[in-house]
Amino acid sequence: MRGSKTRRFLSAAVLFGFGFGLVLVAERAASSSPQGANSPPSATGEPVPAYHAGAPQGALPQTMNPELFPDPMVQNAYAIAAKIKKTLYQQPCYCHCDRNQGHGSLLDCFASKHGAGCNICIDEDFYSYEQSRKGKTAAQIRAGIIKGDWQSVDPTKYQQPLPAK
Repeated sequence: MRGSKTRRFLSAAVLFGFGFGLVLVAERAASSSPQGANSPPSATGEPVPAYHAGAPQGALPQTMNPELFPDPMVQNAYAIAAKIKKTLYQQPCYCHCDRNQGHGSLLDCFASKHGAGCNICIDEDFYSYEQSRKGKTAAQIRAGIIKGDWQSVDPTKYQQPLPAK
Protein backbone atom coordinates (compact mmCIF):
# COMPACT_ATOMS: atom_id res chain seq x y z
CA MET A 1 0.00 0.00 0.00
CA ARG A 2 2.83 2.33 0.86
CA GLY A 3 4.53 1.76 -2.53
CA SER A 4 1.27 2.59 -4.29
CA LYS A 5 1.00 5.96 -2.51
CA THR A 6 4.64 6.74 -3.24
CA ARG A 7 4.17 5.88 -6.90
CA ARG A 8 1.08 8.10 -7.12
CA PHE A 9 2.91 10.93 -5.40
CA LEU A 10 5.89 10.61 -7.73
CA SER A 11 3.60 10.45 -10.77
CA ALA A 12 1.77 13.56 -9.61
CA ALA A 13 5.06 15.35 -8.96
CA VAL A 14 6.37 14.44 -12.43
CA LEU A 15 3.14 15.61 -14.08
CA PHE A 16 3.21 18.85 -12.09
CA GLY A 17 6.83 19.47 -13.04
CA PHE A 18 6.10 18.75 -16.70
CA GLY A 19 3.10 21.09 -16.67
CA PHE A 20 5.10 23.81 -14.94
CA GLY A 21 7.85 23.45 -17.54
CA LEU A 22 5.33 23.83 -20.36
CA VAL A 23 3.97 27.01 -18.78
CA LEU A 24 7.47 28.49 -18.55
CA VAL A 25 8.28 27.62 -22.16
CA ALA A 26 4.99 29.10 -23.40
CA GLU A 27 5.50 32.27 -21.35
CA ARG A 28 9.03 32.76 -22.68
CA ALA A 29 7.88 32.21 -26.27
CA ALA A 30 5.04 34.69 -25.88
CA SER A 31 7.28 37.36 -24.39
CA SER A 32 9.93 37.29 -27.09
CA SER A 33 9.36 39.51 -30.10
CA PRO A 34 9.55 38.23 -33.66
CA GLN A 35 12.68 40.37 -34.08
CA GLY A 36 14.53 38.47 -31.38
CA ALA A 37 15.16 38.66 -27.70
CA ASN A 38 17.89 41.28 -28.11
CA SER A 39 15.53 44.06 -29.22
CA PRO A 40 16.21 47.21 -27.20
CA PRO A 41 13.39 48.28 -24.91
CA SER A 42 10.97 50.84 -26.22
CA ALA A 43 11.13 54.40 -24.87
CA THR A 44 7.63 53.87 -23.47
CA GLY A 45 8.37 50.44 -22.02
CA GLU A 46 5.89 48.85 -24.41
CA PRO A 47 6.76 46.05 -26.82
CA VAL A 48 8.59 47.14 -29.96
CA PRO A 49 6.25 46.91 -32.98
CA ALA A 50 7.02 44.54 -35.85
CA TYR A 51 10.00 45.15 -38.11
CA HIS A 52 12.52 43.13 -40.09
CA ALA A 53 15.92 42.91 -38.43
CA GLY A 54 17.84 42.58 -41.69
CA ALA A 55 17.83 43.78 -45.26
CA PRO A 56 15.17 42.32 -47.54
CA GLN A 57 16.02 39.16 -49.43
CA GLY A 58 13.57 39.63 -52.28
CA ALA A 59 11.54 42.27 -54.02
CA LEU A 60 9.83 44.84 -51.84
CA PRO A 61 6.26 46.04 -52.28
CA GLN A 62 5.74 49.19 -54.30
CA THR A 63 4.84 52.31 -52.38
CA MET A 64 1.76 54.15 -53.53
CA ASN A 65 2.11 56.91 -56.10
CA PRO A 66 2.56 60.26 -54.31
CA GLU A 67 0.39 61.98 -56.92
CA LEU A 68 -2.64 60.12 -55.55
CA PHE A 69 -2.61 62.40 -52.52
CA PRO A 70 -3.50 66.13 -52.60
CA ASP A 71 -1.53 67.14 -49.47
CA PRO A 72 2.08 68.13 -50.33
CA MET A 73 3.42 66.75 -47.04
CA VAL A 74 1.80 63.38 -47.71
CA GLN A 75 3.13 63.45 -51.28
CA ASN A 76 6.63 64.05 -49.89
CA ALA A 77 6.22 61.22 -47.38
CA TYR A 78 5.30 58.76 -50.13
CA ALA A 79 8.05 60.03 -52.45
CA ILE A 80 10.61 59.61 -49.66
CA ALA A 81 9.27 56.17 -48.78
CA ALA A 82 9.82 55.07 -52.38
CA LYS A 83 13.47 56.19 -52.14
CA ILE A 84 14.25 54.46 -48.83
CA LYS A 85 12.17 51.27 -49.02
CA LYS A 86 15.00 49.03 -47.78
CA THR A 87 15.43 51.23 -44.71
CA LEU A 88 11.69 51.44 -43.96
CA TYR A 89 11.43 47.67 -44.30
CA GLN A 90 13.68 47.44 -41.23
CA GLN A 91 11.77 49.93 -39.06
CA PRO A 92 8.98 49.47 -36.51
CA CYS A 93 5.93 51.71 -36.65
CA TYR A 94 4.72 53.13 -33.37
CA CYS A 95 1.12 53.62 -34.49
CA HIS A 96 1.01 49.86 -33.89
CA CYS A 97 -0.46 49.04 -37.28
CA ASP A 98 1.27 45.66 -36.88
CA ARG A 99 -1.46 44.84 -34.35
CA ASN A 100 -4.55 46.14 -36.11
CA GLN A 101 -3.57 45.98 -39.79
CA GLY A 102 -1.01 43.19 -39.87
CA HIS A 103 1.86 45.40 -41.04
CA GLY A 104 5.32 43.86 -40.80
CA SER A 105 7.25 47.15 -40.85
CA LEU A 106 7.00 50.87 -41.53
CA LEU A 107 7.26 50.19 -45.26
CA ASP A 108 3.81 48.58 -45.26
CA CYS A 109 2.29 51.92 -44.21
CA PHE A 110 3.40 53.45 -47.52
CA ALA A 111 2.55 50.43 -49.66
CA SER A 112 -1.04 51.27 -48.65
CA LYS A 113 -3.06 54.42 -47.99
CA HIS A 114 -2.50 54.01 -44.25
CA GLY A 115 0.55 56.30 -44.17
CA ALA A 116 -1.43 59.18 -45.64
CA GLY A 117 -3.64 59.48 -42.60
CA CYS A 118 -1.12 58.77 -39.86
CA ASN A 119 1.23 61.43 -38.48
CA ILE A 120 3.27 58.80 -36.64
CA CYS A 121 4.02 56.95 -39.88
CA ILE A 122 4.85 60.20 -41.67
CA ASP A 123 7.13 61.46 -38.88
CA GLU A 124 8.96 58.12 -38.68
CA ASP A 125 9.37 58.18 -42.48
CA PHE A 126 10.85 61.70 -42.39
CA TYR A 127 13.08 60.73 -39.45
CA SER A 128 14.34 57.67 -41.34
CA TYR A 129 15.03 59.82 -44.40
CA GLU A 130 16.93 62.48 -42.45
CA GLN A 131 19.01 59.90 -40.61
CA SER A 132 19.81 57.92 -43.76
CA ARG A 133 21.02 61.16 -45.38
CA LYS A 134 23.38 61.54 -42.41
CA GLY A 135 24.82 58.11 -43.20
CA LYS A 136 23.07 56.15 -40.44
CA THR A 137 22.42 52.46 -40.97
CA ALA A 138 18.95 50.95 -40.78
CA ALA A 139 19.84 49.46 -37.38
CA GLN A 140 20.98 52.86 -36.06
CA ILE A 141 17.80 54.48 -37.37
CA ARG A 142 15.72 51.75 -35.74
CA ALA A 143 17.45 52.36 -32.39
CA GLY A 144 16.54 56.04 -32.69
CA ILE A 145 12.93 55.24 -33.54
CA ILE A 146 12.69 52.88 -30.58
CA LYS A 147 14.11 55.63 -28.31
CA GLY A 148 11.43 58.00 -29.62
CA ASP A 149 13.80 60.31 -31.53
CA TRP A 150 11.35 60.38 -34.47
CA GLN A 151 9.15 62.65 -32.36
CA SER A 152 11.68 65.47 -32.79
CA VAL A 153 11.12 65.69 -36.56
CA ASP A 154 9.74 68.98 -37.83
CA PRO A 155 7.20 67.88 -40.46
CA THR A 156 6.54 71.48 -41.54
CA LYS A 157 9.85 71.30 -43.47
CA TYR A 158 8.07 68.90 -45.82
CA GLN A 159 5.06 71.07 -46.68
CA GLN A 160 6.76 72.26 -49.88
CA PRO A 161 7.82 69.97 -52.74
CA LEU A 162 11.23 68.42 -52.18
CA PRO A 163 14.06 69.34 -54.56
CA ALA A 164 14.51 66.77 -57.32
CA LYS A 165 17.56 64.53 -56.69
